[in-house]
Amino acid sequence: MKVVLQRVTSAGVTVEGTQIGSIGKGFLLLLGVCDTDTREITEKLADKICKLRIFQDENGKTNLSLADVGGEILVVSQFTLYADCKKGNRPSFIRAGSPALAEELYEYMVEQLKARGNKVEHGSFGADMKVELVNDGPFTLVLDSQEICGTI
Repeated sequence: MKVVLQRVTSAGVTVEGTQIGSIGKGFLLLLGVCDTDTREITEKLADKICKLRIFQDENGKTNLSLADVGGEILVVSQFTLYADCKKGNRPSFIRAGSPALAEELYEYMVEQLKARGNKVEHGSFGADMKVELVNDGPFTLVLDSQEICGTI
């Protein structure tokens, strides 16, 4: 599982001209799933995301978590995080998880983030979405389950 996490002052997602999710201060998560991902991996990443201390405290140090600042989360599925661009000019997406598994774990991630007390908005799995954000900092992290969870 790969997550591109962006600290934002606001973010929103639109499908067919209608905004279906929006947040204020918090995290925009672009979530990619591969076939080796599991619910256990999803839970570990949800814990990591919720505990990250990347908001500034009164001394300007990144020392506060999402909960500390009353932040929100917007989750958007993004299978292209598993693009392989090694050969040729057209990316291969063979490493991306099957649509059924990816949708299951995407929905499970949303549930897990909500279960940890967060306000969570989300996109529409598999839809053509337009995502807008105001990146705060900018502050962007790439979380990879292979590094965080020690998976293969």
